[in-house]
Amino acid sequence: MDQLAPSNVPTYETKAEGRSLWDRCADRGLPVVAVREGERGYVVRYDLQHLDGQLSERALRRLREHVRSLRSYSVRVDPDSQTAGVGGETGHVAGELHAETEDDARRLASHVSAFVFDDDNLV
Repeated sequence: MDQLAPSNVPTYETKAEGRSLWDRCADRGLPVVAVREGERGYVVRYDLQHLDGQLSERALRRLREHVRSLRSYSVRVDPDSQTAGVGGETGHVAGELHAETEDDARRLASHVSAFVFDDDNLV
């Protein structure tokens, strides 16, 4: 699997649904990429913890740059603190990115999935 299509990005509403999704991905040896409704819009989550792997430094830097390029606004941020520029937290093992609509979140998750499903990006 190279990348999830936006229409195939899983969503969850409750903690129980989220746990079930994480369990299914762990059983299949796949990273988690999913969307949930947040307090102010939608949240794209990715997680690699159950795979005992993480994004390489290069892959994380490329992910942040790519997500920042998708944003319709330009923000100057401290290079050590990427939160404002990418619209959320991006880490080697997990991240949460924010989007205003479910469609925007699904498109963003699709882009994120290309990075986390690429074994060459993991160490």
